[in-house]
Amino acid sequence: MKSIYLKELSAFLSSVVGYAVLFVFLIVLGLFLWVLPDSNFLDYGYASMEQFFKLTPWLLLFLIPAVTMRSFADEFKGGTIEWLSTKPLTLHQIIGGKFWASFTLVVIALIPTLVYVFAINWLAIDNATLDFGAIAGAYVGLILLIAAFVAIGIFSSTLTDNQIVGFLLAVILCWLLYSGFEAISRMPVFAGGADYYIQLIGMDAHYNSINRGVINTKDVIYFLSVTAIFWQITLFTLKRKRLQ
Repeated sequence: MKSIYLKELSAFLSSVVGYAVLFVFLIVLGLFLWVLPDSNFLDYGYASMEQFFKLTPWLLLFLIPAVTMRSFADEFKGGTIEWLSTKPLTLHQIIGGKFWASFTLVVIALIPTLVYVFAINWLAIDNATLDFGAIAGAYVGLILLIAAFVAIGIFSSTLTDNQIVGFLLAVILCWLLYSGFEAISRMPVFAGGADYYIQLIGMDAHYNSINRGVINTKDVIYFLSVTAIFWQITLFTLKRKRLQ
């Protein structure tokens, strides 16, 4: 698994496109949080990272598919998947190497955002300080969300040998699981109690719960379950393609 992990990291970090994807993510995030009206920190009225944690999942919804779209699509297109299947590696190890490489890259992209925490705390007036415990908990929520999105993105890349198609599939699936069930729950037919349970199927409700700074075991289990489910679906898809 280590060899696959290092290969994937090297391939991404040796590519201009790879750096461009991370750069665009940070620039767009910075523009929304510091420049554009209605969403920037300075117009928010008080020291809070709330806007950051509301906005970031929507940007990750595009960043992560861009990172994962080549995971297996490139292997299928270039025929290197046959080469991989001859190596002394199990499918779990191949998936694991690609999963952890993509996960690492996205977490690396998230690290510079810690500057926002200290900047907002420094800009706070009247001796107000941020709730660092709640912020740490919210970052845990982001990391769990990243893991789930990465698993979805890697699964999507097993369905095609076209990176763009893999990207679009991942965006659609990530949106559906993050916000789609929230939208469905608002339909009048589900009013009266069913809407609550439909919301719980989606990631948004669980992410917002952690985002409040309270890490509930049920929310953690939910994200780990989504990640594991898509890992297993990826495994099943690869087996159907007769890699073993």
